[in-house]
Amino acid sequence: MTAPAPTGPPLPHLSIQVVNFAAEPPGDWRKLSDHAVAADRASVDRLAVADHVAFGDDLSAYADPKAGGTAGGRQPTGPDGAWLEPLTTLTWLAARTERIRLQTGILLAALRRPVVLAKAAATLDVLSGGRLDLGVGVGWQAAEYEAAGLAFTERGRTLDECLTICRALWTEERASHLGPTTAFDGIHAQPKPVADRGVPIWVSGTVNHRTARRLATFGSGWIPWGDDRADVVGGITRMNDLLVDLGFEPGGFEVQGTLPLVRDDDGDLDLERTMAAVPDLLEAGVTDCRIAVPVPDGVDAATEVLAEVVAAFRQAAGGGAT
Repeated sequence: MTAPAPTGPPLPHLSIQVVNFAAEPPGDWRKLSDHAVAADRASVDRLAVADHVAFGDDLSAYADPKAGGTAGGRQPTGPDGAWLEPLTTLTWLAARTERIRLQTGILLAALRRPVVLAKAAATLDVLSGGRLDLGVGVGWQAAEYEAAGLAFTERGRTLDECLTICRALWTEERASHLGPTTAFDGIHAQPKPVADRGVPIWVSGTVNHRTARRLATFGSGWIPWGDDRADVVGGITRMNDLLVDLGFEPGGFEVQGTLPLVRDDDGDLDLERTMAAVPDLLEAGVTDCRIAVPVPDGVDAATEVLAEVVAAFRQAAGGGAT
């Protein structure tokens, strides 16, 4: 099945992550909403939220690339941290924003029953006016899969079947599927997502055969992970080379890349030097530049800071999205 064409604002994009988790319950989540509203008003192109459904006590696998983590990585909360469910959170934020795209970055899609995920994603996409980007990955925590009654060792195959079912339910009037865990015939699922080819799927992962096949089959975009995120320029080359080796067309998908912050001698953000990296990222094939700029509390103050960042990005990108 052919992956959907990229949708959303004109390239290149500037994106941020809004924090939908906390080491301890914050009492209210106003800051999350304020930052999303500010990003929307400041013309940031995309915002993302993270996902964890549950935790075991041992979080060490987050730093283990063999388990799906990233070398030297540290989980941002303990196992008792508060994590808002991302699709629910994005629905809440969609009602408070007008134009910004809404991304799960990433959703552990395999933990959800595919028919329910397809319905939830299509509903959010329709209610937001087609603004959803479904970023998906397999994750790193065995305990999370075990709590859901799923085999961690089968997480890649489970994700692939989940995406196959979602795509069928989004695009076929009478959907059918025969797979290793799920089978149905002549199923109707309405409403469909806004785009004819379904909700855009962004595949997260390192450069390996399974990620490359998943990207070629389903992906509108790639969210590099691990070493390939740290070296996104080399990662793009490696991914395209692997796609060719596997018999797929290279390119044709969006790519998220981190825009590293540069600080001056006083420790303050040097916006001009930070944005100096933009042309090289775009030249290499990055289409979505993710920046983790510190944002103050309050909608007005946050909007002012983000508007300055957006203006600097547009200038560095030579115009770009509006």
